[in-house]
Amino acid sequence: MRITGAEVYGSDHKFHKKDLSIKDGLVTDEVVTDEEIIDASGCYAIPGLIDIHFHGAMGYDVCDGTMEAFEKIAEYEAGRGITAICPATLTLPVSKLKEILAVGAEFASRDYGKRKETMADLVGFNMEGPFISHTKKGAQNEEYIRKCDAGTVLEFVEASKGLVKIIGLAPEENAGFEDYIKAVRDKVKVSLAHTNADYDTAMKAFEAGACHAVHLYNAMTGMSHRQPGVVGAVFDKRDATAELICDGIHIHPAVVRTSFELLGTDRLIMISDSLRATGKPDGEYELGGLATVKKGREIRLATDGAIAGSGTDLMGCLQTAVLQMGIPLEIAVAAATITPAKCIGIDNEYGSLENGKRGHIVLLDKKNLEVKRVIKR
Repeated sequence: MRITGAEVYGSDHKFHKKDLSIKDGLVTDEVVTDEEIIDASGCYAIPGLIDIHFHGAMGYDVCDGTMEAFEKIAEYEAGRGITAICPATLTLPVSKLKEILAVGAEFASRDYGKRKETMADLVGFNMEGPFISHTKKGAQNEEYIRKCDAGTVLEFVEASKGLVKIIGLAPEENAGFEDYIKAVRDKVKVSLAHTNADYDTAMKAFEAGACHAVHLYNAMTGMSHRQPGVVGAVFDKRDATAELICDGIHIHPAVVRTSFELLGTDRLIMISDSLRATGKPDGEYELGGLATVKKGREIRLATDGAIAGSGTDLMGCLQTAVLQMGIPLEIAVAAATITPAKCIGIDNEYGSLENGKRGHIVLLDKKNLEVKRVIKR
């Protein structure tokens, strides 16, 4: 396959007018001459997006723990230009979480033949719970919150066949959290997630080996000039990565712009945190045993009206960030492709359109950034 006429996103985070070729499912520097030539004039060609934190879409949640759920979610995501996924699990019983991870591992290894070209690749899991804070639980089910335990993490990793990439922690609720982090940091990335920690505790967690923050600003202590909180610790820990929900609801556009300036393309990862109601009509939907209500792009808990998650997928977040928040397209694309790929250690295959990487390409209309075509080989 050869794609002509597009402005192609390069590893230098700039667009270049050039042809793009795919051979045997991989991007190649060779000049491919075959019958399949795509005229992409008027389009940007970018790598397939990678969402490392979302829960579901089209009425399905990965925590349903069924093959059908994984298949339907993967098909929806791929259709929207999100060609690799690392979904987030909820706070549930350990036995249920292991079942979900095992089904995901089976889905990831199953041979779907040509159908796989219409489904996003499952490349990991991002476990929000169960080692989180009662105070900052958000839309997580408090009943299943538990203390951190290295042995349980190893069980998760084994059940997922190594697909668990990130696991959350509220250090302030777990005595001995530093020893725990040191015990698991070589097997998974430890993130600060749903935490009420102060700045000093957060920094101790980072110094012990935590290296990531789940949905920055949301479900964590904020930053003020005298109490920097978890947010301040993330900014201060210069090699920590952080997720940012760019749906236009979770975070004010000015804060999004400031976060991009402070963290840069090496540290900031755009996520959607989208829920099962994404892509569905307004109405009531379930989230880990809790009732939620979708109205437009907002999804809130039915009980208290708190934001439960997003109704916007990652492509929608990218479009919102660029068209409504003033984030340069080149920067937004990096935050949704190569930076998440590096975070979960899959950048040797995903995240950029370099020679030898997966042939996952999204063609965007230059006028409005609408998805014109998704190519996944």
